[in-house]
Order: sequence, then C-alpha cells, then structure tokens
Amino acid sequence: MALVLHTYKGNKSADKALIAAEYVGVQIDVPSDFQMGVTNKTPEFLKMNPIGKVPVLETPEGSVFESNAIARYVSRLNGGENSLNGSSLIEYAQIEQWSDFASLEIYGNTLRWFGPRMGFMPYSAPAEEGTISALKRALDALNTHLASNTYLVGHSITLADIITVCNLNLGFATVMTKKFTSEFPHVERYFWTVINQPNFKKVVGEVKQTEAVPPVASKKAAQPAKPKEEPKKKEAPAAEAPKLAEEEEAPKPKAKNPLDLLPPSPMVLDDWKRLYSNTKSNFRGVAIKGFWDMYDPEGYSLWFCDYKYNDENMVSFVTLNKVGGFLQRMDLARKYSFGKMLICGSEGPFKVTGLWLFRGPEIPKFIMDEVYDMELYEWTKVDISDEAQKERVSQMIEDAEPFEGEALLDAKCFK
Repeated sequence: MALVLHTYKGNKSADKALIAAEYVGVQIDVPSDFQMGVTNKTPEFLKMNPIGKVPVLETPEGSVFESNAIARYVSRLNGGENSLNGSSLIEYAQIEQWSDFASLEIYGNTLRWFGPRMGFMPYSAPAEEGTISALKRALDALNTHLASNTYLVGHSITLADIITVCNLNLGFATVMTKKFTSEFPHVERYFWTVINQPNFKKVVGEVKQTEAVPPVASKKAAQPAKPKEEPKKKEAPAAEAPKLAEEEEAPKPKAKNPLDLLPPSPMVLDDWKRLYSNTKSNFRGVAIKGFWDMYDPEGYSLWFCDYKYNDENMVSFVTLNKVGGFLQRMDLARKYSFGKMLICGSEGPFKVTGLWLFRGPEIPKFIMDEVYDMELYEWTKVDISDEAQKERVSQMIEDAEPFEGEALLDAKCFK
C-alpha cells in the first residue's frame, strides 16, 4: 500500500509532509476527489482521525494525523539516512524546538489574525491587536536568530525549516504584507530563499505575498439581500402595507446574556478591576482587603483551576503560549469575569494553576461551550468559609512568591 495523504487542495499544512517527501525520495499520493466537509465526515475517514481534521496520512502500518507528526514520520522514511533530522541529539532537539515555536507562535497567531477577518472566528479589535503584537514578538525572535544563521539548525535545510516556512507561507499569503514583514529583514531573506528551493517549488509552486490585509468579514454582507417586492396594484388599505413592511424588516432584538438577567449585585466588577490596576503599594492592605470587602458570594463565584497535563509542560515558552492562548479565547467573557493564571516552577515540568471570578453561582455555560481550553483544566469551586482556601485566593491575586513552595515563572491577569 502506498502512502496516501488525505487533504484539500492548497492546504499549506499538508505541504510540510509533501516537501519532506521530496527530500527523502518518498512517493505520496494525494486523492484529487477529496471534498472538505464531505470526505472528512465519512466513517472511513473518521476511523483515521476521529475529529475529522486534515491532513491525515494513510500508511501500511496505520494512519497518522496532525501535520507536524505526519512530516516527522515522512522525514524518517527510507531508513532516516538524511539531514532533515540533524546529525546529533542537540540538533534533533533544536529542530523540535523551532518546529514547535513556528507552530505555536507563528502559525497560531497568524491563524488568530486571519481567521476572524475571514469570518471563521469571532472578530475583536482588542484581541487582534494582542495577536499582532504576539506575532511580531515571535518574528522578532526569529529575525534575531536568522541574523547570524542561514538556516534554523546547522548548515542545511532540516525539518524545522520545512515546518517553519510552511507556517510562514500562510502569513505571507494572507495577512503579512510587505510593509509588515519589512520590519524583519532576515525573516524575509530566509523565507524567500527557502520557499524557492527546488523541492519546495515542486510542491508549492510560485508564491506571492499578499498586498493587503483582508477586511473584516461583514455578517450582513454574508446574508443574501431580500429582493424588493414590486408594489402590489391590488387595492389594499394604504396605511397597512408600509406598516407590514416595517414589521418584517425590523431587526430582531439581540438575545440577552443570561448573566445580565441575574439580580443586581452590590459587587461592581469594573470597580474591582480598577482597584486591582491602580494599587501600586501595600497590595495586601489595599487591593486584597478591598476585594474581600467587595466580594458578593450570592452574585459571584470563585474557582480554582489546575491544568490536567502539567507533566507535558517541559518548555517554558510553549507553556506560556498555552496560557496566553487560553486568555485570548476567554475574551468573550471579559464583561463577566476576572482571572489570575500562575505558571510555577524554575524548570520543567511547569505547573499551571489559576483563580477565576465569575458572575453567577456557577461557571457560565456559554464559556464552557465556547472556550475549548476549559476542559483542559480541573475546576474546583472555592469555599470561602475555609480560611486556607481564602488565603490561597489572596496569594494568587497578589502573585505571592514563592507560591506553594515554587518560584513563579510568570503570572498573567485577565481583567
């Protein structure tokens, strides 16, 4: 059985495996009849990837999904006698490092910039500003490294370059204009050098940089306009027809968030956030005391959260990116919540734990439904009658260090 890559045409994530195949001399078949939204929902496809995402590589030994994993598999075929995975353990580790960096810091932020503008995700101007800032920070780090290196690891193309350039290609093609990338000249040089290598061009063809950032998709524009009806010539009460038209075209009132229907609370969330932000000294005596004076256990609830997979948090920047992504996706809850996320430890595995204040007696359902990160944490409601738990809340709000015997790598506030 030959290797078969199931994906749609033009999927830049699938290019990683196809380019790696060119370097190691492996043939991969790509079915031309794949239909996104159809093929990937069939029982046969779901056996290969239960959540129906692409690409998926079908092999004689079984299927592999996730584009980086597929590229890694392909790069080791034919006995692995090639330079794609480095010539030493440290080079192998650095290849993995840059591959993860490119996927989390570059691809992740590019997608969070591009997706909302195309209508794939909810658009928020403040969230976009934060995403662009995070992307620039990543590109600046990459630019610094490339100032003295032709390739990411060693002196020839490795899997890290394949994954990174494919991730950059999404940005160059969609949102990263020349004006934007000119701030990172070494990244520009690197991208155009690598993307024009023969093995890359066989797969991606000619690449052009976008000339403009796409405008934000308009929800109204996405809906077909109602055709204007010809005025009826039949006799009808003159005053009734316009009235009916007005009723039909009147916009429906926006459904209220259930949290807005709760009884008024004496705790005003914005007052607490303002106190937190403006307290510069004696934090325990001013902000913490103020919090407990304001706290309304009838109108709000406090929750501890603990990341379920802390043993995987071996790399500091990857762990920080996980938490940063979670906070970005919580933007829809900003009006109803306040949060502190602590990343603890001086070396991996890093422990991620948090404290959240939510409007209402439970975690709001719309947050549980729309923020997928929520299920990655164990959630425990704070019992404020327990003085130990109450003290733990205070320590988390004030970023007490050491926290539970461990140094703080970072503390992030959501307000």
